[in-house]
Amino acid sequence: MAWNKPLPIPTEISAPFWQGLKAQEVRVQRCDQGHWLFFPRRHCPVCGSRDVQWHKVSGEGQLYSFTIARIPTLPEFTDELPQLLAVVELEEGVRMNTTILGVEPEALKIGMALRPVFDERPGEISLLRFTARDGAHPSVIKAEQSDAAPVQTPVEAAAPKRVVSCKDVDAMKALVSTEYSPWSNEYTVTQEVINAFAKLSGDDYWIHTDPEMAKAKSPFGTTIAHGSLVQVLASQLKIPMDFEVVDFNNMVNYGSDRLRFPTPVPAGCKIRARMRIKAVEQVKSGLQMTMELNIHIVGQDRPSVINDLVILYM
Repeated sequence: MAWNKPLPIPTEISAPFWQGLKAQEVRVQRCDQGHWLFFPRRHCPVCGSRDVQWHKVSGEGQLYSFTIARIPTLPEFTDELPQLLAVVELEEGVRMNTTILGVEPEALKIGMALRPVFDERPGEISLLRFTARDGAHPSVIKAEQSDAAPVQTPVEAAAPKRVVSCKDVDAMKALVSTEYSPWSNEYTVTQEVINAFAKLSGDDYWIHTDPEMAKAKSPFGTTIAHGSLVQVLASQLKIPMDFEVVDFNNMVNYGSDRLRFPTPVPAGCKIRARMRIKAVEQVKSGLQMTMELNIHIVGQDRPSVINDLVILYM
């Protein structure tokens, strides 16, 4: 999968820090007077000494401050919500801006003990994140392969379904609910999937297919999937339903009463779906059921697709 999130660009001064992370080490500068410093600089901000050297440290520290971002800081981070944005104070006294992994938001506490997590990214960059010192989160996150297939999360085996006859109008109407089903599996909308749809549909507008131009000109800061693509990807999302309709000769997709695309899906994001039965009515040609199908970016409350799908049982 192509990495769709921004990455740091090492400079001459900061290169040893990033090289250390690639080697799964935390490296921090210290001057000849014993002052630790971060961010990387050519001189000590405390005493002015220009004799500063890089040193390997444990990377352990404590949570100095944090905030929980429930709206993505950039569109590319919608699949990481909520983002646990933090300032960590290392044992040496320097502080780093970072993100916390493997900890529930309500478990975050100022002063909690933390350890480093080396998050490998495609290419030559690894990122420094943190997790609870006594937590089970791995210390290294391996980079995904660039040629990996779209990630699909299997759905657990479902319990036996209720069997409902489409000839039993009252039983069918009893399926109408304000409650949504459990979530489907997850599916990653890669740039490759978007490009393939653009080629097939003929809609190759740059906002979908040109990451560099989208980064420079798009209000979303990156490429986004076509709304119609996200809609048809519903076929890749297996929603667990606790009922099965039987006793029909044909089942027809009769179209949509409502179709909206409220929220864009940036390339590289994971989506999932849930549904509810919105209406059931007897019509001349059979029994008509309206299913409200909502597709969301994982972690987002607002849907990316709202589709009132009309199904006709004959």
